[in-house]
Amino acid sequence: MSPPPPPSLSSSSSLRLFSLLVLILCIFAGPCSADPRKIGEGYRLVSVVETDGGILGLLQVNKKTDVYGPDIPLLQFFVKHETESRLRVHITDAEKQRWEVPYNLLPREQPPPPLKKAALWPTRKNLNPNTITVSEYSGPELVFSFTADPFSFAVRRKSNGQTLFNTSSGGSDPYSSLVFKDQYLEVSTALPKEAALYGLGENTQPHGIRLFPGDPYTLYTTDISTVNLNMDLYGSHPVYMDLRNVAGEASAHGVLLLNSNGMDVFYRGTSLTYKAIGGVMDFYFFAGPSPLEVVDQYTQFIGRPAPMPYWAFGFHQCRWGYHNLSVIEDVVANYQKAQIPLDVIWNDDDHMDGHKDFTLNPNNYPRPKLLAFLDKIHSRGMKYIVIVDPGIGINSTYGVYERGLAKDVFIKYDGEPYVAQVWPGAVNFPDFLNPNTVVWWGDEIRRFHELVPVDGLWIDMNEASNFCTGKCTLPKDRQCPSKTGPGSVCCLDCKNITNTRWDDPPYKINASGEHIPIGFKTIATSAEHYNGVLEYDAHSIYGFSQAVATHKALQGLQGKRPFILSRSTYVGSGKYAAHWTGDNKGTWDDLKYSISTVLNFGIFGVPMVGSDICGFYPAPTEELCNRWIEVGAFYPFSRDHANFKSPRQELYQWESVAKSARNALGMRYRLLPYFYTLGYEAHMTGAPIARPVFFSFPTYTESYGLSTQFLIGSSVMVSPVLEKGKSEVKALFPPGTWYSLFDLTQAVTSKSGKQVTLDAPLHVVNVHVHENTVLPMQRGGMISKEARTTPFSLVVTFPAGASEAQAKGSLFLDEDELPEMKLGDGNSTYVQFYATVSSGKVKVWSEVQEGDFAVKKGWIIEKVAVAGLGGTSAAALEINGQSRSSETASEMKVSLSDHQFAEGLGVGDMKNVMVEISGLELPVGKDFVMTWMMGI
Repeated sequence: MSPPPPPSLSSSSSLRLFSLLVLILCIFAGPCSADPRKIGEGYRLVSVVETDGGILGLLQVNKKTDVYGPDIPLLQFFVKHETESRLRVHITDAEKQRWEVPYNLLPREQPPPPLKKAALWPTRKNLNPNTITVSEYSGPELVFSFTADPFSFAVRRKSNGQTLFNTSSGGSDPYSSLVFKDQYLEVSTALPKEAALYGLGENTQPHGIRLFPGDPYTLYTTDISTVNLNMDLYGSHPVYMDLRNVAGEASAHGVLLLNSNGMDVFYRGTSLTYKAIGGVMDFYFFAGPSPLEVVDQYTQFIGRPAPMPYWAFGFHQCRWGYHNLSVIEDVVANYQKAQIPLDVIWNDDDHMDGHKDFTLNPNNYPRPKLLAFLDKIHSRGMKYIVIVDPGIGINSTYGVYERGLAKDVFIKYDGEPYVAQVWPGAVNFPDFLNPNTVVWWGDEIRRFHELVPVDGLWIDMNEASNFCTGKCTLPKDRQCPSKTGPGSVCCLDCKNITNTRWDDPPYKINASGEHIPIGFKTIATSAEHYNGVLEYDAHSIYGFSQAVATHKALQGLQGKRPFILSRSTYVGSGKYAAHWTGDNKGTWDDLKYSISTVLNFGIFGVPMVGSDICGFYPAPTEELCNRWIEVGAFYPFSRDHANFKSPRQELYQWESVAKSARNALGMRYRLLPYFYTLGYEAHMTGAPIARPVFFSFPTYTESYGLSTQFLIGSSVMVSPVLEKGKSEVKALFPPGTWYSLFDLTQAVTSKSGKQVTLDAPLHVVNVHVHENTVLPMQRGGMISKEARTTPFSLVVTFPAGASEAQAKGSLFLDEDELPEMKLGDGNSTYVQFYATVSSGKVKVWSEVQEGDFAVKKGWIIEKVAVAGLGGTSAAALEINGQSRSSETASEMKVSLSDHQFAEGLGVGDMKNVMVEISGLELPVGKDFVMTWMMGI
């Protein structure tokens, strides 16, 4: 909830002109960095020992330089194969402790402590690096090797010898050897030309999901809108996935630099360079080799994604500007009247008293009326979520502030709570690294929940955002903010404090695309957290630490599964929160960019993600809003949200948009069992819900840069219209047969993949399901609570024309608001579905785990539709070994439909049909077997 920024962040036309000239030079002279100089001559290895299940080495600087400050003379590196597929390389000061992401915040193994010079080294087994130039340390899947002088290391894949990471720097390389100073760390890796890279966010990538050589990648949590391209945005995720296809064999791996300090990452196509302004080099390598395995290994380390309640997969409506309760009531009623599904209604800060957290406006949101409204929607199964900003208003009559002050929970500057300004006016920021703050925060959430039984919390502005810069005090001669002036304009008395080395570090990261001071409109970087931790180091984990504290607080309420939406995220945030992509624009470009950002967060381990549907500001056109709901209906997190300055854009405001919404959200609500099962898979394995197409087709190189289509799970593909005035869409179809989910008789098929032009009139979105899939669906409904009680159907897809084929799918069901999402507690059921066709015989069956829960709920399968069959008739139907036919079971119907293939392409000489068997009453919680024969 940030004020819309001006079109440019530049403060002068000369600065814009300079930036343009730099960009032109980069384009014509090749990718460039802020500082192309080589710095020093690296380090040399002076000793290496075996220790703690790994190896420990001592490095000494070869030549000291003063560029960006003095070099740290002695470094310690620790290398360990922590699992079969995960390798850690940790490099830090050998003589004193340096800042690292707190181990209690992101749990992981502790490396050995600094060894205090070389005194302890002779007591251990010495591998004597002076006798060897290259040494290796081999694990089950990855091999670590190093050279002694200048020190460099490489990581290669054991199975094929492929080098994944290599820090050596030759004379012609445009990067330095290892550099390690107090406020400047640099390390690089060479890359082969065939490497396709993804990740390094959060930013808005205009070239699509694949990293683009020469684009800037700056990581530093910042409150600037997503409309700003190639800039550091709300989150910091210093991780990338590298996908390579060599001679038709694809393999992927992941690389994480676990460092929370600000950094630039320069990707040149054949190399990648990190330039961080503090912390340590703590690398983790994930062997893959498939994209899904990379994310599995990554989330095994950073934390599995949080389990989401079923209702979270429904549709959400929000607006900054629902000024009173009657407006909210009207919105809910109008969604019902328009027959558009709606599960969750949200409040931005309109419900608050003077923008203060954990309060209610007594006039616009009187508590008795709000409680009556919540009783009404809760009885239907709807939910209510409100916003919470971290800034706590400085106000002696405000209990939240007074209790926080008494418990000493705020970030300090010169020993006093640091003063900033956000929506309430002057605020202090809670220090979530302080255990006392976590307790206080939990108590305030409990108190508010007793006041208003909200169903989740939306934590915003937590980069942290500040309307002022520097060291500020409350003005004594005027009201701040004034009752008439805009609250987003700084009105505190502030002074510049960039005279410290923390507020003005020697290396300037490309903050906000313009190298602005890193303390600009956020907490001063020389401010202090608990135990003297500097904001300089902890800045980018602020939103993460707030999410951890909020999750802990909500877990203690009513024994329910927490739902948290956070704007600022860091490595591991997905374990606690969902994410939306922030303040976007209602433009066609922003619609297109949203896909890449959503897909990136799946790679980051935050699978519950979406963008503001129709755009946050300004007003979208009617046509754009039509097309946006057709995309947004398939985001994992699907929410319409707008700025108070924009005209109303709820989906019922235009009849044409309402029609598109009924169509697209109608399909989403039919697919809720599939979405929820994907949520379970995400929680168990980290698997993204929305995925790039290459996740399922890693050898299909045409999909490596595909950013205009995406997969839901492994086999449902969305191919939306993303351009104005279009009534068709060019869609890329990987190899195989793809069936339209809106009409299973329509299909696209090819052996090697192809691009197809699909009809897409205004109210149509193309969604296809791939061959070899068993897809569980339900009838849908206006709310997830009622939709999930309806009977199931199974969609089975075989390759068109195949005489031998098999398909599979799964379904997870549980009491969705219990804190844990797991099998074996009597409150869940997991079903695996299988189907085969062989010699004209079709078999569909299930294998159920923990079936009692589903039986108790009374869920049944009423219909099975099987696409891609060869023949002209279906006969000899048996269910669970008993013969069933239309003559003996009049309630059952068996029907055949011809398939129509895109561009008139048939498959082979045999007629391809779909068989649909309806009128079934198969209990979901019990195994079943269904067979029949196809006749010609």
